[in-house]
Amino acid sequence: MDLKVWVTYFIATVILSLTPGPGVFSAISSGLRHGVRLGLWNNVGMQAANLILTLVVSLGLGAILLASETMFGIVKWLGVAYLIYLGVVTWRAPPRTFHEDEADNAHTARDVFMRGFLVNITNPKGIIFFTAILPQFIDVARPQLQQYAILAGTTFAVDVVVMTGYTALAARTLRAMSDPSRIRWVNRSLGGLFVFAGVALAGFRRAVSAAA
Repeated sequence: MDLKVWVTYFIATVILSLTPGPGVFSAISSGLRHGVRLGLWNNVGMQAANLILTLVVSLGLGAILLASETMFGIVKWLGVAYLIYLGVVTWRAPPRTFHEDEADNAHTARDVFMRGFLVNITNPKGIIFFTAILPQFIDVARPQLQQYAILAGTTFAVDVVVMTGYTALAARTLRAMSDPSRIRWVNRSLGGLFVFAGVALAGFRRAVSAAA
């Protein structure tokens, strides 16, 4: 793979990962509610979803999802429903301090993992990225499997670093917050962001595919 192509892809991936969206909101929420150690399972779940999307593209099935209005619509509305659900749950969550969340056995690593996984696997923007943007950096005249591996590895590495940073920053913020009213305000702010993201995805259009 040409170095210039890789650098361009790397920069695009960094910008997209840093830009606020469902994944960022999910990472921040997990850091606030669960701390770093448990909250990072949200990140693992998101990367598992990214891996599945990459496999879908590399097997050539991404074009089917991108071309099928029905399939895309199903995934889109599942994403909208799940984000709004997360928003309502987060908004209504009781204010817990960091130490209370550490001892909360109701939130397991599996639960946090599945939360991150569902956020990414039902995110239409993620599907657009992996099915319509990533393939544009593939040189069809060269072995494609190796190129997909390089680009996928780059995506995962960047996303892990960025989302881990968001999670850790949120967890540190929660440690400094002992006032339940402040934590309640944070929960409602994050809940509102999740709902906003869901509403935004409801109006999402496949501009990339339309322009292709």
